[in-house]
Amino acid sequence: MIAPIKKPGSNTRGLLAYLYGPGRHDEHRDPHIVAGFAMLGMPDPGRDESATLTELARYLDEPVHLRNSEPGKKLTDHVWHCPVRAAPEDRYLSDAEWGEVAERIVQAAGIAPKGDDLACRWIAVRHADDHIHILATTVREDGRRPKLHKSGQRVGAECRQIEKDLGLRQLGTGDGTAERRPTQAEMHKAKRLGWEQTSREWLQDRIRAAIPHAADLEELLAYLQADGVEVKIRRFPSGDLQGYSVGRPGDLNKSGAQVYIPGGKVAPDLSLPKLQALLTASAPEEHPTARRNRPGTPWQRATDALDTFSADLGHSDGDWEGGASGDARAQAHVTALGELIEATAQTAPEDLRAELRAASRAFARAQRSKVRADHAAAADLRQAARDLVYAGSGKDGSTLAVLVAGLVWAAILAERWHTARGHAQQVEAARRAVQHLEAAYDQSAAEQLTALAQRQPKEETRNTLAGDVRAAVPDHAERILTDPNWPALATVLDDAEASGHKPHQLLKEAAARRELTTARLPAKVLLGRIQHTSRNPAPNPAAEAARLRSPGAIALGLRITPASPATLPAAPATGPQRRTR
Repeated sequence: MIAPIKKPGSNTRGLLAYLYGPGRHDEHRDPHIVAGFAMLGMPDPGRDESATLTELARYLDEPVHLRNSEPGKKLTDHVWHCPVRAAPEDRYLSDAEWGEVAERIVQAAGIAPKGDDLACRWIAVRHADDHIHILATTVREDGRRPKLHKSGQRVGAECRQIEKDLGLRQLGTGDGTAERRPTQAEMHKAKRLGWEQTSREWLQDRIRAAIPHAADLEELLAYLQADGVEVKIRRFPSGDLQGYSVGRPGDLNKSGAQVYIPGGKVAPDLSLPKLQALLTASAPEEHPTARRNRPGTPWQRATDALDTFSADLGHSDGDWEGGASGDARAQAHVTALGELIEATAQTAPEDLRAELRAASRAFARAQRSKVRADHAAAADLRQAARDLVYAGSGKDGSTLAVLVAGLVWAAILAERWHTARGHAQQVEAARRAVQHLEAAYDQSAAEQLTALAQRQPKEETRNTLAGDVRAAVPDHAERILTDPNWPALATVLDDAEASGHKPHQLLKEAAARRELTTARLPAKVLLGRIQHTSRNPAPNPAAEAARLRSPGAIALGLRITPASPATLPAAPATGPQRRTR
């Protein structure tokens, strides 16, 4: 149940005309009063043919008119309006139940405290099955104004209690970090213009998509302009940025002028100060050649960056070196994770982008909380996102699938971190993002899993590898071996062993990085993890020692500590030794 308190108005008769009218699209049915400050003798145009809207407006406005008659006390913002809506899946509520809801909300808001005979005048009008509108005039019978400070928080808390008492869908407690919901006017305008999104939603997507491309705020605004967004910039006399607003091309007001929305009203974390704090804390920009020369592809480096994510969130209960709180660093990593999801959505093949973009939109709510982020702590993860968007598309399917698998686990960790801190809205957002990421992973890995399963090793080899599974992860061995993806995992383990890795060790490391209790398909989870850690051949100490003794290495000034031949492992004659099957 939601009860957003609207901006105060001054036209009681005008609001009543809307509540008792047909609605903008004939959606109002049988408007009538279900509760009010004094039901006896109050005119109800919905039930009494002789009653008029003007009569009802005057009845509600009487204390206002009395106050306005006093010199210097004229009011222009005395109309309090609060629509109250049940969730689509909630049961039908009777008029009596809606009346009870209205009474509890005006009490919580301070409009009509319980037992106060001199409270404000108010009514609750019902014109649909799933919601009511509460209208009040904010002058008490004694001429004083009601105390409405923080009324929105009190009403929200009362709605949560009403949900429990009436057996309705229970929503999370708000924390003041949510973006504004699209208004009816914005939704009708988008429909009229044939847009799938309102301007505010469209602009939020564009700004979030631009963040991984920008090293600073000036670069971000330039990118938005190049992307077709209308940008209005305000500067101080010194030339420094003072503020910015953005507009969607074609979104015009009644006079034909472009509509601009300040960044902070697009979403709370997109205000100028928040973006400056985010972008100025990024790692120093590297020369493009330095980026290209780092080991691994950008997608592999992004997966490497995700490897630190679980460790960073694991430290979030304590203090970090340097005095920064663990929560501040953890929140920074959760924010940067959203940027990496967005960067992956931009560079993924077209058939995967729908799910990844949906994950990015869902995770946006999980990226911010009341915890102030130490953004400098997540510079590496943010740099990984930038590397991805600079690299563009072109990755192979297995590399992408491994990265998406890492994003799934990171989003699960973010959900758990928010859960431990009671961030209900962020938990729900992260949970929805996980669902979209899992769907993207299933889609990206399907062809690869089929190919791996088709070339699974012989039965004798699979039996030996099954022994490794039972030894490395005994608690989950049977689930892994009965997973439909076990043949594909056996192929990956066999390939890894051919590169010099030890399957038993790979399994232990993979299980340590990603707990398997909640995994739907544990073999599939381990497969992606092992593909990443085994992508390079295992180091060979004997071969490295021989390389360092070579004339070329000595000429370059490389030295090793002399060792007895007995202390060095024997080098294989023709590549890594394979176990006897």
